[in-house]
Amino acid sequence: MLFSSMTFIYLFLPLTCLAYLLVRKDLHNYVLLIASILFYAWGEPRYLAIMLLTIFINYAGANYIGRSHNKKHRKLLLTLTILVNLSILFYFKYFNFFADNINSLFSTQFDIIKIIMPIGISFYTFQALSYVIDVYREEVPVQKDIYKLALYICLFPQLIAGPIVKYHDVAEQINQRTSDFGKVTYGVKRFIIGLAKKVLIANTMGSIADKIFSEPVENFDVLTAWLGAFAYSFQLFYDFSGYSDMAIGLGAIFGFKFLENFNYPYISKSITEFWRRWHISLSTWFKEYLYIPLGGNRISSLRTYINLFIVFFATGFWHGASWNFIFWGLWHGLFIIFEKISGWYKKEVNIKIRFCQHIYTTFVVVIGWVMFRSDNMLYAYNYIKNMFGLTKRHVIIDDVTYYIDNIGIVTFICAVVCSMPLFKRILYINYENKISRILINIWLMGLFILSSSAIAAATYNPFIYFRF
Repeated sequence: MLFSSMTFIYLFLPLTCLAYLLVRKDLHNYVLLIASILFYAWGEPRYLAIMLLTIFINYAGANYIGRSHNKKHRKLLLTLTILVNLSILFYFKYFNFFADNINSLFSTQFDIIKIIMPIGISFYTFQALSYVIDVYREEVPVQKDIYKLALYICLFPQLIAGPIVKYHDVAEQINQRTSDFGKVTYGVKRFIIGLAKKVLIANTMGSIADKIFSEPVENFDVLTAWLGAFAYSFQLFYDFSGYSDMAIGLGAIFGFKFLENFNYPYISKSITEFWRRWHISLSTWFKEYLYIPLGGNRISSLRTYINLFIVFFATGFWHGASWNFIFWGLWHGLFIIFEKISGWYKKEVNIKIRFCQHIYTTFVVVIGWVMFRSDNMLYAYNYIKNMFGLTKRHVIIDDVTYYIDNIGIVTFICAVVCSMPLFKRILYINYENKISRILINIWLMGLFILSSSAIAAATYNPFIYFRF
């Protein structure tokens, strides 16, 4: 079930809110758990068992770890629990990738199995691992109530596409939280903004990008190639940040406070800064549970660079079982290492240099998104060549005007403007000012009506991160 669907907005969410409002406070978690299971089963009923199995595995693993006082025994239990989680993820997400590459390298005949990846498996697996590792580190107590653990792993606002909520960030909220008028109001407004990002901007940019990336690179000119790259860059940002906004808003409605997942990443002046602003929940997860355990930057400069290389390899591979994702991760990792060595991201410079830094960062990010979007690295390579006028062709079939109309141009301008923190505090304006309150509420209602109309009229409405 999509957040940006009539079924969710006008049926599932109102019924869930009504049930949550009518039951006693001690039953709130059960209402959300039932709603979350129904939400997941709506789209993937046959894979509900995999998510439930993940819950039981981590519930049992954490309980055994909590009972043991032997350090070696605890470490063994943690290792086994992690391996079981990653084995399930490996089978559904990576088995065919490895089988295909082994067949290519060694001329073997491993069968390629028809596997459909359970939606959201990368997200809820990482959340489950967060819980077990937090228990092992004794940062949180063992959750004895399996229903509360199940709620943490499958809570519907962030189940399908994040943000990845770490257990120690919400453990107390699962046990006790409050939901008042202020939180509900904020949550509704945040949801509307996320919905508008997704439906009005991401979908429009996505239709442009898909049209361009579906063509052979010989069919379009340099300007069209750059349009496709930037259109996809905005599609990905508004799609994922829109989903995160909706998830954070829904969490607020039910009394949860989820950490921010995006902080205007396209204003970054270095790749290091970009990763402090982009998909924050994933980058902090890898920092806390992979980079620091590997030694972080505490051992030596060489070890730091190796650790960064491993982390960004894992970041790319987490996104999908394809070489283009791996190269995308390593592309960012190499520039992170370059900035560490040069001290680029620490330098205090004048406005002209900052502008150049921003251009450099934008260039690296957009080239990276071409790798990310392409079906394979050969297409990405040829596409990037085309961006710089290096593609040999006899005739250009279509120019840029074929791919973007007036609505697309207006949306593109809105995407550029809204990617900057010009309206960052709009939900926090002093509402004692009656005129400001009325204007903002009218604006939000207009966004909601436009978004609902677009949902009703459109057939193009995917969420990119569902496939990760």
